Amino acid sequence: MAFIDWVLHPTELWAAFWYFMRHAPPDEKTVKLQVSGDMKRCYDFLEMTSRSFAAVIQELNPKLRDGICLFYLILRGLDTIEDDMTIPGAKKRHLLEKFHEVIYQKGWTFKESGPDEKDALLLVEFDVVVNEFLRLPTEYQDVIADITRRMGAGMAKYTHTRVESLESYNEYCHYVAGLVGHGLSRLFAVSTLEDASVGENLELANSMGLFLQKTNITRDINEDVLDGRCFWPKAIWGKYATTEEELISKANREKGIEALNEMCTNALQHIPDVLAYLSQIKEPSVFRFCAIPQTMAIATIVLCYDNARVLDDNVKIRKGEAIKLISQSDNIDSVKRLFYGYLNTLEKKNHPDNPMYAQVSKIIDKTKKDIATTLKGGAPTDFTMEYLVLVLFLITLIAFFYSYLTRGF
Repeated sequence: MAFIDWVLHPTELWAAFWYFMRHAPPDEKTVKLQVSGDMKRCYDFLEMTSRSFAAVIQELNPKLRDGICLFYLILRGLDTIEDDMTIPGAKKRHLLEKFHEVIYQKGWTFKESGPDEKDALLLVEFDVVVNEFLRLPTEYQDVIADITRRMGAGMAKYTHTRVESLESYNEYCHYVAGLVGHGLSRLFAVSTLEDASVGENLELANSMGLFLQKTNITRDINEDVLDGRCFWPKAIWGKYATTEEELISKANREKGIEALNEMCTNALQHIPDVLAYLSQIKEPSVFRFCAIPQTMAIATIVLCYDNARVLDDNVKIRKGEAIKLISQSDNIDSVKRLFYGYLNTLEKKNHPDNPMYAQVSKIIDKTKKDIATTLKGGAPTDFTMEYLVLVLFLITLIAFFYSYLTRGF
């Protein structure tokens, strides 16, 4: 199946070839960072908890790299506590609400995670994160501690509050992801790599986080329901099913797909803000750090739209497609072209008999128009280049065999 994917998408094969030619393996990158001791262990944890994030963080400008690595690990520790269903409710809320204080306490660790928590080791050795956090400049510490405090309070609230309304859905996503956008934007500004306005216009930063979080929540519905939880707001799924289990059942498939499409539409509304945010980022490594997750998100949400497989399994974009997105997320024009292409794909999937048709069409039309008016050279063509690359490949192959067969004549 993987071979067929490469054949059907030759530009992905080409992108993968050049990506691996230009990028060192993660372990070599860590060596090149020239870190040691506790910070080396922190980068080890970064690799353990998220290899995809580790790659882009390690490519950041040195003025931001360690600070964002530690910011990520602190929030990962907070998230590990939130996800742990074995911690009693009252104790969990206390830990979440006080986590911004423990990051200042040398020697603090947590060894009571449940047996199924994959990132438990991070909390067991959390003292190394604390040690390095305390070495950061004070202005970096202040931003990280403030976001940790606000996120912990929000997580604590939703340990006993269900996501029912669209307002609570937006609020929950703000606490767990929008605040990450706030914190990163403030760190970009504090580092002086980006203009101070990036750390002040936090509405756009919030949308960056919400688009990522809502895409993940939409995609993960099957896994979450089977785990006994659901982050889809009842204001949406309650229109299509009486229980979360009914939502993903095959007997309710038509209504389940309608609910899925409404969730996708809710996420798609953040795309204009995402492109506006990326347009203000100037430093190349910061741009890639911000852009790569967003191009992955639009690829994922377009894949999920009107796709019944989402209700049965955890769907993911192809590895080749992911590598292509990573390799092409270098500048705003390239990212706009990627978004435009995925909007074209979405347009083809958005049939008139779909209840979300009008809303999705409005988002597509407005965003494509905005891209066309701001993109150098105007709107991209709908021609995907896959066919051109495939034709060139076949011509080369035919020429090779012709040369081989006629060599003896």
